[in-house]
This record gives sequence, C-alpha cells and structure tokens, in this order.
Amino acid sequence: MSTDSAVAATRPAAAPSLTGVFVRLKLTLLRNGLRQSTGRTLAYLASVITGLLFTAAVVLGLIALRGTAHAGALVVLLTGILTLGWAVLPLFFPTGDETLDPTRLVMLPLRPRPLIVSLLVASLVGIGPLVTLALVTGSVIAVADGPAAAAVGVVAVVLVVLVCVSLARAVATASVRLLTSRRGRDLAVLSGLFIAIGAQGVNIAAQKLGRPDGLSVLEPVGTVLRWVPPASAVGAVEDAGHGAYGRALAGLALTALALILLLWWWQRTLTTLMTAPDSSTLQAVEKDSARGAGKEERGLARLLPDGRTGAVVLRTLRYAWRDPKSKMAWATALGVGLLVPVVSAAQGNGSLYTSLFASGLLGTQMYNQFGQDTSAFWMVASTIATPRDAYQELRARALTLASVAVPYVTLVVAGTAAVIGPWSDFVEVYGLSLAVLGALLATGALSSAVFPYSIPSEGNKNVAPGQGAIAWFSLFGGVLVGAVLCSPLLGLTIWLHVAGLHQLLWVLLPVGAVYGLGVAELGLRVAAPRVARRLPEILVAVSKG
Repeated sequence: MSTDSAVAATRPAAAPSLTGVFVRLKLTLLRNGLRQSTGRTLAYLASVITGLLFTAAVVLGLIALRGTAHAGALVVLLTGILTLGWAVLPLFFPTGDETLDPTRLVMLPLRPRPLIVSLLVASLVGIGPLVTLALVTGSVIAVADGPAAAAVGVVAVVLVVLVCVSLARAVATASVRLLTSRRGRDLAVLSGLFIAIGAQGVNIAAQKLGRPDGLSVLEPVGTVLRWVPPASAVGAVEDAGHGAYGRALAGLALTALALILLLWWWQRTLTTLMTAPDSSTLQAVEKDSARGAGKEERGLARLLPDGRTGAVVLRTLRYAWRDPKSKMAWATALGVGLLVPVVSAAQGNGSLYTSLFASGLLGTQMYNQFGQDTSAFWMVASTIATPRDAYQELRARALTLASVAVPYVTLVVAGTAAVIGPWSDFVEVYGLSLAVLGALLATGALSSAVFPYSIPSEGNKNVAPGQGAIAWFSLFGGVLVGAVLCSPLLGLTIWLHVAGLHQLLWVLLPVGAVYGLGVAELGLRVAAPRVARRLPEILVAVSKG
C-alpha cells in the first residue's frame, strides 16, 4: 500500500453538509403542518394568496413611482419597516416556525458555525423571504438609475434579505428561553393588539401620503434612515444613480457590517444557549423557597381588606395578569379605548365623545365573570351559600374592575380634552363615561349569572364550541340594555344643550357619578340571588372548555 493511500485511509471523513438536511426539515415541517387539517391548509393557502397579491400591488406601485422626486425616502422607510417586522416577528409568533427553536438541537453534536450557515439557508425558504425579496427588488427598481445603480442594487437586495433573516434568527435565539415560557405565550397573545395598532398607524399614514405632494413629509425620516442599515443599502442604490459612489459604497459597507455583527451575535448566543444549563427551574425553586420563608403578605395584598372582598380582588387581579386570555381582553380594552380617540384626533375629525369607548370597552370586562374561572369555579361555588355571599363575590369583582377603569377613564377623557378639546365639554363627557361604566357593570353582573359560557384554556378561541350564540347574545344584549339604562342621563344632556342651559352642564359630572354608582349597585343586588340559585348551571356552563 502506498504512503498516499495510507494517509487517505487514516484521514477522517469530512462531515456532511447540514444545509440540505435543514432545508428538507423545513419543507417537511411545513408539509406535515398542512396535513393536520383541511381548514389549516385552506387558511394557509388563503394567506399566501392574499400576501402575494398585496406584494404584487405594492411592487407595481413602487415601479410606478420610478423617477418621482421623493421615491427614495419612501423606499428607505419601507425597508426600515420590513426590518422592524422581521425583528419583532419571532417575539409575537414564536411557534410559527419550529426551526426557530435551537434548543431542539442541543443533544446533537453540531458546531455553531456550520449550524448557523444551514439555519440561515433554511430560513430563506418560505413565503416571508419571498415577499421581502419582492418588496426590496421593487424598491431598488424604483430608485435605480443607470448601470452602476443596477449593479449596486443587486448587491443591496442580497444584503437586505440576509440582514432581515439573520436579524429574525438572532432575536429568536437570544430570547428563546422567554418565548417558550408562560410570559412568551402571553406576549404572543398580545400580538393581535399590536397588529390592530399598527393597522391604524398604516391607515393614518396612507391618508397623509394620499394628499398632494404627500411624499414630501417623508424626507426628514428618509434622511436619517438612509444611514441606518439595512436601509442604507437601498439608499446606496439612489446615491449610485446620482454619481455619489463614495456614499453608495458607505451605505453598502454599513449594511455588510451590520450583517457581520448580526451573525457574530447569533453565533455567540447560540453557543451560550447550547452549552449553558437552563437555570429557570432552579430559580423557580429559589423563589418558592423565599416565598415559603416569608409568610407575610407583600405588595398589594397588604392594602386589601380582610375577608372575601380582599381575596376576590387579589384573585381577579392575578387572573388578569397571569391568564393569557384575560390579559389579552384587558390589554385590548385598554389599548383600543385609547386608540380610538387618538386615531380620531389624527384624522382631524375627532370628538371628545370618542373617549366614551374607554368606558364601554372596560365595562364589557364585567361580562362572563365566571367563565374565566373555568372548571375551577367549583371552589368559588363552594363558598357561596346565600345571596349575600353571591353579592359580596360580585361586588368584589366589580370593585376590581372599577379600581382600574375609573382612573383609566379619567386619564383618557382628560387627555382627549387636552388634545381635541374643548375643556368645557370635559364635565359632561366624564359624567356620561362614569354612567356608562356603572350601567355596564350592572348588566355585566346580571349577564354573568344568566348567560355564562366557557373560555377554552387552549387555542385561540374565546368561546367553547356550541356556546357562540350565548356569548354574542350576552354581550350585545347587555350592551343594549346598558344603553337603555344610560338614556335618562343622555336625555338630560341633550335637554340642557337644546334649552341653552350650558351653565348647568357641570351638574352632569356629579349626577353621572351618582347615577353610575346607583345603577351598578342595583345590578349587583338583582344578579346576586340568581347567582346563588344557578350555581350548578353556571358550573356546567363554564366547564365545557
């Protein structure tokens, strides 16, 4: 045997490339996910078709803007928004791509550098990278002018797509411990609220940009973003078309440097994640031991009264903070209640009366109070023996809601009056807001007793199958009755305006506060005997999820 043959025989075989394995894994996960149900397949296809049609429309619009004065500022801003979307996507949808969780690969003998290359290539497979590639390509076409700009544009498209994908991977790896925990799932639940706020922002921006010469308002933002990677790469295309080759080279260099730093950060966090032990369990044990050692009540518990009221208030607040469905409901009510006046003010047709949405949305949190307990309601039911017990339970829950709603409504109405005005309408709107809140507390308590329904602990549905009609009737029927209860105060407001007695409008504030308190108390007393009589029916209804 020759010396070369002996050396070749003793040389270890080269490790096979992981790139093909991870690409096939990505495709297999996608295919198996679509096979789970026909509904999921149809929903995925519908979302893909909608996304592609929207992308095609945006690309055509960008191409139509080619040669306009402010197209450069628009495409730079669009690139920045795309990058932001890639950065926050793993935080809100951690389970959307199972390959984003590198902890599944901890037990495999893989080295970080080849693993990063394989994961990066696998990340380029999917509808998200395709949409990004199309939008960035359309942005480059919109500003490219000449062969030099076209050459820079090809490099810019590659760099922008790689930066976006690497950023998403790096963020997911750095926060994977959080995303797989209960708080991470809570963050995913809150994604709908941020999407709603973002949609309103897009709506306002579209109205502003639709005006004559509306793109000019983007120039100050574009001037700053064209030096922030990866938008700097798209800005480099426009600079190359104008002959500023030094600025173009600097823009590409900034994006390339950002890509290198992202890959370095990704490799470092991936190495730490796959070699360091998960100490979350030990930390949880230490916290439990500390709680056991200090038996005194801390924080809010020390401020609450003894007895049922304090216990129910504390339990309800903990549900609102820890349960994902309850947290989503509270966050939506708080966010949208503030969003409606802000959007109205931004559109230029705002009214102080839009702040009534804050009272309305928070008041609806009183509906289906026992549904959030699910099957654990039997523990609450075992403590209710008389209508007075039921009254104290409902009163404590209403007190919890009012302790958050009243200060929040005060801030929203006052803030709306400061932004939209006039301050002279503050007292009447604030009085009406308190009356609306009291009426919804009353109807919510009664609806919780008569029309309870179950809230599934798993999945995205907020109503158990077969109880949708009950939920809708409970909500809309209660809101309609609440509006009828508020009609006397509304009639008084209209009469004072029609009669020209504007100097007496201040009475609406104390009257509204007293009226709301009285209606809420009446509703609690009417609902309490029904709760005490219907405990078995309520337990069955809220245990279906």
